Amino acid sequence: MAGGSQETPQSGMNLFLGTVLLLLLLPDVAEGQDSCSELQRGDQHRECCSVELEQQSPGSSTRVLHLSQRCPELWRSQSRACACLREHWLRLLQSGWHSRLAGLKTLLFNVSRAVTRDVLITFSPKEGPSRLNSTEKGKAGKIHFPREIFQSLGSQTVRVVVTVLNIQQLGMFKEVNQTGQVLDNTVVGITVGESSISGLQEPVQITFPHGELPQGVTPRCVFWDASKGQAGGWRSSGCVTQPGDKGTVCSCDHLTFFTLLLNPALDGSTARALLAVATAGCGVAMAFSIFTMAFCIFVRCRFRLEETVRTNLGLHLNLVGSLLLLNLAFLLNTGLAGRASPSTCRVLGGLTHYCLLCCFTWMALEGCQLYLLFVKVLGTYIHHYLAKLCLLGWGFPALVVGVAGALGSYGEYSIQTMDHQAIAHLCWITSKYLLVHYITNCGYFGLIFLFNMAVFGVVTHKSCSLQGTGAVQGHRKPWKVALVAAGLFCLLGATWALAFLTYGISSAAVLYLFTILNSLQGLFIFIWLVVLYYPKTKESTGSLSYIIKHDKTTTASQD
Repeated sequence: MAGGSQETPQSGMNLFLGTVLLLLLLPDVAEGQDSCSELQRGDQHRECCSVELEQQSPGSSTRVLHLSQRCPELWRSQSRACACLREHWLRLLQSGWHSRLAGLKTLLFNVSRAVTRDVLITFSPKEGPSRLNSTEKGKAGKIHFPREIFQSLGSQTVRVVVTVLNIQQLGMFKEVNQTGQVLDNTVVGITVGESSISGLQEPVQITFPHGELPQGVTPRCVFWDASKGQAGGWRSSGCVTQPGDKGTVCSCDHLTFFTLLLNPALDGSTARALLAVATAGCGVAMAFSIFTMAFCIFVRCRFRLEETVRTNLGLHLNLVGSLLLLNLAFLLNTGLAGRASPSTCRVLGGLTHYCLLCCFTWMALEGCQLYLLFVKVLGTYIHHYLAKLCLLGWGFPALVVGVAGALGSYGEYSIQTMDHQAIAHLCWITSKYLLVHYITNCGYFGLIFLFNMAVFGVVTHKSCSLQGTGAVQGHRKPWKVALVAAGLFCLLGATWALAFLTYGISSAAVLYLFTILNSLQGLFIFIWLVVLYYPKTKESTGSLSYIIKHDKTTTASQD
């Protein structure tokens, strides 16, 4: 080293720190770890936890373990030295180094290759891991080792290390931009023998006990992958999640550090993005709802149509009108929810609920009308039929909302994260009266959806039967057949059924799909009506009215 006689005390200290860290990492170099073997003498080792290393002595593994608490840089830095030190830190845990480190509890035991029973371990965040000699039930977590793991190893006796860590106390396993929360801040590390074990035919089962999870939270079994992202992160490949009422079972085909990650169904960024998409979609839907209503009125007034077609257009007009009111109520709700007075918020909540129930009711009436046309083809004439439908379509939701309002169900509703941070405010049914939501919205729509899908099946079967007889061939093009079917599917409210799929791992993707499809429902109905009801010089054999008329004639001739 040039100019060694001119070294200052500071440069001497820097050289000492670099030497200390290099000595700490020498075991990793000997084991041939890639990130450590690539370290060159010119690397600036002191950039990783340089302050804490000033008081370290070479070979002090206990001091290395304490770095996780004193050096946040250890779990954030992308430098090669920090990555090597993280690997060394994790291997110290897996090797079972005894340490009085707060938040770290370890169990070491040997298992014979000739073992005839599965090995069971119990653990808890406070007590740590311990041997379990029976399958007795309890509130503690369980680790189930299938005996095939030990029988497949080469040595006669292998050492098993089970580590239970409190990551809040240790300050470790922190993924950058992590949205999920680790259950009880507990991570379980499992090591069998000296080599890495993966691809197990019989997976290791880890049961994480818990009570009832917060609403809108999805449990997911994950393991720590040191190669993910900047400084490691959680992955779920190779693990199967089996949620239960009292605990979640993680079945994994490899051994490493595991935990149960509680992912919110809706985080702050997703909620804001969904609100932006819904707001834009509602604006477009309102415009096309107005176009659709104008188109229906124009066709009813301009052309001479059969009474059945006029009734159908009247039904479509009311359904689109309810969608227009729902979109308007939603925009008012999102704009005023955070600033409105309690009384105004209750009114907005009731209005939004009323418009939603009107949409559901008119979807049900659309299904009833299709049932009468295609199943009860020779039905009797009903005086003031459309007026009575309007009384039911607009009156029944008012009755339901009146009862819910009398119970005090409406008010400010906050969408919260697991840390109870509000990410969105709406005037809606309050959390205290969620049963009202489940009955009047989920239950009511569920019945409507089942009925309408049954009607859709009957209509599709009738249409295919008539096409098979050659009665509706000719002008009927395949693309129009598909469009009519898709329009009926949308008209009967099938897209709203996606709400039942917004729970689970793919909830965010389904929420986006649900928001986009339903906020643009008015646009879809407009396109469908223009293609289906656009006046032609002669009646198309692919139209609904033609199919109905032909079905009536066929039924009458059979009678």
